[in-house]
Amino acid sequence: MSETERLLDLPLEEVLGDRFGRYSKYIIQERALPDVRDGLKPVQRRILYAMQQEKNTADKPYRKSAKTVGTVIGNYHPHGDSSVYEAMVRLSQTWKVRYPLVEMHGNNGSIDGDPPAAMRYTEARLSGISTELLRDIQKNTVEHIPNFDDTIEEPTVLPSRFPNLLVNGSTGISAGYATDIPPHRLEEVIDAVIMRIDSPNSSVDKLMTKLPGPDFPTGGIIQGKEGLKEAYENGKGKVVVRGKTEIEEIKGGKEQIVIDEIPYDVNKSTLVKRMDELKIDRKVEGIAEVRDETDRTGLRIVVELKKEANSEGILHYLYKNTDLQVSYNFNMVAISERTPKQMSLPMILDSYIAHQKEIVTNQSKHDLEKAKNRAHIVQGLIKAISILDDVISTIRSSNDKGDAKERIKDNYSFSESQAEAIVNLQLYRLTNTDITSLEEEADTLEATIKELETLLSDENVLLKEIKNDLRAIKRKYKDERRTVIEEKVQELKVDLEVTVASEDILTSVTKDGYVKRTSLRSYGASQEDDLPLKEGDYLLRLMELNTTDTLLLFTNKGKYLYIPVHKLPDIKWKELGQHVANLVPIEVGEKIVEAIPVRSFESEDYLLFVTKNGMVKRSSLKEYQAQRHSKPLVAIKTKEHDEVISVSLTDGTKDVILASNKGYCLRFEEAEVNTVGPKAAGVKGIQLREGESLVSGEVFDPDASNMIFVVSQRGAVKRMDMRELDKGTRATRGVVVFRELKKNPHHLVQLLVVKKNSLVRIVTATDSLEVEPSQYRAKDRYNNGTFVIDTEQNGKVAGAWRKVDYEKPLDK
Repeated sequence: MSETERLLDLPLEEVLGDRFGRYSKYIIQERALPDVRDGLKPVQRRILYAMQQEKNTADKPYRKSAKTVGTVIGNYHPHGDSSVYEAMVRLSQTWKVRYPLVEMHGNNGSIDGDPPAAMRYTEARLSGISTELLRDIQKNTVEHIPNFDDTIEEPTVLPSRFPNLLVNGSTGISAGYATDIPPHRLEEVIDAVIMRIDSPNSSVDKLMTKLPGPDFPTGGIIQGKEGLKEAYENGKGKVVVRGKTEIEEIKGGKEQIVIDEIPYDVNKSTLVKRMDELKIDRKVEGIAEVRDETDRTGLRIVVELKKEANSEGILHYLYKNTDLQVSYNFNMVAISERTPKQMSLPMILDSYIAHQKEIVTNQSKHDLEKAKNRAHIVQGLIKAISILDDVISTIRSSNDKGDAKERIKDNYSFSESQAEAIVNLQLYRLTNTDITSLEEEADTLEATIKELETLLSDENVLLKEIKNDLRAIKRKYKDERRTVIEEKVQELKVDLEVTVASEDILTSVTKDGYVKRTSLRSYGASQEDDLPLKEGDYLLRLMELNTTDTLLLFTNKGKYLYIPVHKLPDIKWKELGQHVANLVPIEVGEKIVEAIPVRSFESEDYLLFVTKNGMVKRSSLKEYQAQRHSKPLVAIKTKEHDEVISVSLTDGTKDVILASNKGYCLRFEEAEVNTVGPKAAGVKGIQLREGESLVSGEVFDPDASNMIFVVSQRGAVKRMDMRELDKGTRATRGVVVFRELKKNPHHLVQLLVVKKNSLVRIVTATDSLEVEPSQYRAKDRYNNGTFVIDTEQNGKVAGAWRKVDYEKPLDK
């Protein structure tokens, strides 16, 4: 056949699919996933088998690792030497494997992720417990197949006299499958196996009384029994694993957090580095120093705290933001009957029990056959000694060994094997002592044969043998549990003071939405008038706050921005602030109506909203505490063409004044407005007519000495006593505060509740004026006030506002 005729014309996708399918099947079955019966991947099985075949066992001296690796890749595993050595090293690492299967001399890596020494420098041998995985492999207990070059045979699975898959766990990634099975305590796993043997239908709940959960070699704490139960029932589940910590007092009234166990599979040096970075980057306040004090006596990480630091809060922060606490995701996938399967705890136990039945059956068959063969030979020897003289005579008269065997077989009815044993008999065996020992051996063999036949014919006896063997292994290798299991996952709350340095600062918010925080020193070194503002802008609030406080900014669109004060830009007093849109994205045309600082959302205070269309709403302040605040949140539901004109913080005992552009005012008690949630629209506050809208919504203490100050579009101002406005009822028309004129009537631009020393700025299109309300005589409702601005020259009044006072810190 020519070269051209041997070529096949195939579609690329068909070839790719076929080849990748074969590759996937290979790495699933022969590389990355463990067998459910012995818990080993092929490379691990080959390492252990090669060491056993080379007599590199726990009772012999250590042997160079490179020799073992050479044997493995030469006889069983035709892959790179580094992958074999890495697998061998992992089997010896006490922080990775609950019961190491290989013992190693020399540098075999560290919990810090340091690489092991090269294989030419290290020595290894099987550990004691590995002998239990390989025990009786020579008794035809498991199937053997030819190796890669058909020169010798290798086992497809090990006898595994203890449930290694659960005991040491496994992790691996293949094509389309991954596995994560945690290690467990040997004693508990064996108890669970015995329970499953005794009660084949035992539930996961019942099994968990014997096997409560994983037991990691690095100890630590597991939280979440519900997650464990789900994992054992379905093969998938999640638990929280955290390190073991203790808060100790040290000299100078300080404290330190001592970590002596870290979560499984966490790199210690990376964890320490991360903690140190949090301190350097000032992500957490109160850490003075992070030290790794690990030595030959054990693991120890010390986080030394500053004086008066919140140790519990810092510990919670470390749990939340470092690998001191991690999630462990069970994904119990193993090869069962040459197929990858997601396996529950009962399925794994049942597979192991079925494997042990097969192993003990095969071993018993092997031992029975061996015992029967030996009994047959012993019976022949006893018979030969009883007719010794005749046998000797026959042998002496024979030509050679073959002839002697044939004549013995023919003359005395011995079998081939008996005749072979007789001609090979040594003279000292003909003593009386040896005849007695042969008879004793015959009796022993008979008892053994009877015992093995019973075991093979009665499954209960077989299971009893398996249980006895497991109990013996448990007694030999049992140790204490290292990992603590806790019922619930602790909810981690991190106080702001842990992450933010507590500092009193000055916060400014302008009408156009420019915000900043300024150090008190920067403000003290400047003059208040030095604050730069854009044209037409003015200060809305100027407050002395703490960096641990929160600022709520309410917009005319019914939204609010939740801004922790420490996240405000730190800018000098003489420099322009940053626009709030740089912190939280807001819509074009959306304006800041009010800024309200909050120290604690646990107070019984309320927020009272007033809209342009005459709606009022009262909501509890605590409902405005937010966890996520990267975008504007709903403060009040507003209808189309409506907008918020004022927001006030109240204690539930205040009075409300609503004022419309037509000069109608209504005063009523805040208690008339029922409390509703943030997403509600509120209720009608005042009866408005067509073309009328609210320009002011003031909330004030009825017992305080306040005055009413009104400004009209014609440049008139008027001070009124509070008693001029009697309390009415919500949703009524109210009363006027300007005398009605047929020609060019006064329309209300602003109504303000002011104190004796308040200042009010009034602006027109071209001019502005600052007035002190207390300088004007009090007038009644029907008076049109005093003209303070020439509107013909400067234009109509466009707005008026209180000049803000410097507000002192919030009460603690």
